[in-house]
Amino acid sequence: MPAFRTKLATTLTTVGLALVAAPLTPATAAPSPAFLNAAQMPASSTPWSAGRVTTGLPEGGVLCAPGALPGKGTSHRTFRTELDTGGLQITTVAASTAKAAEIVTTLRRALATCAGRIEQQYPTTQASSVYHGKLAVEEGAYVYSLDTEDREAGSTDINLFSVGRDGRTVTYVQWGRLGDLEDAPLKGFKATTRTAVKNLYR
Repeated sequence: MPAFRTKLATTLTTVGLALVAAPLTPATAAPSPAFLNAAQMPASSTPWSAGRVTTGLPEGGVLCAPGALPGKGTSHRTFRTELDTGGLQITTVAASTAKAAEIVTTLRRALATCAGRIEQQYPTTQASSVYHGKLAVEEGAYVYSLDTEDREAGSTDINLFSVGRDGRTVTYVQWGRLGDLEDAPLKGFKATTRTAVKNLYR
């Protein structure tokens, strides 16, 4: 399996393990800020499942934004469907609104430049990053996509990303599966992003 697709597969495997490890009963203390639930993910041909909210960054790393989010004050939740679609939400509470704004800027820069870095690191992969605009919710949310094609295997993957802020709290949402941008539920992902940011503090 080509190197970049191996990284994507590792991320999806980590999502699956997190869901398997999730308890059957809800945690006694509700997470604050709030996270998305499975029903709030973009529509899919098979149902979504959600893992438990877990302290810290995901073991599989943060696609396109390594090092952009701090481990302290951070929690995450993974999602998956019965087929090849996965999702991730990472939320961090910064020390100040200024620091939170800096994190948003760092994430946006990382997402905007992701394709170029992937092509440098994985020469057999062709990648394209696209900015899909700002959403008017709380302090704003920004949506990006990453389209990748492995020229050797002839396979394509599409990932959607967003980063939004409410005061000191920043949330990053990712959706990904096999396919192209034209196959991705961009409108639904934008709705999911609005919900994620709006519901951080209900």
